[in-house]
Amino acid sequence: MIIVSGRLHVAPDAREAYLSACEGVVEQARKAPGCLDFVLSADRLEPGRINVYERWESDAHVEKFRSGEGGSPGDSEPGRAAAVLDADVRKYRISGVEAA
Repeated sequence: MIIVSGRLHVAPDAREAYLSACEGVVEQARKAPGCLDFVLSADRLEPGRINVYERWESDAHVEKFRSGEGGSPGDSEPGRAAAVLDADVRKYRISGVEAA
């Protein structure tokens, strides 16, 4: 299992527009083979922060989606990638899962 998690920072006044521009990507990801969860959400404490959480069955599923083969438009939408001021997003390989 692969988890992609972290944070993006955009200008506070641009956050809602950024999230709206990403709605299609979130919808496509959730329908993509191997996607178990995909969330981009506004942080409740930091006005320009966006929390990222993705859970995938495998690296192959992530890469297929990111390459556009899985239906993702990537960051080709004008202004979306340019709006990110800072990012810290990491990929984690999980070897086991148990109930919390």
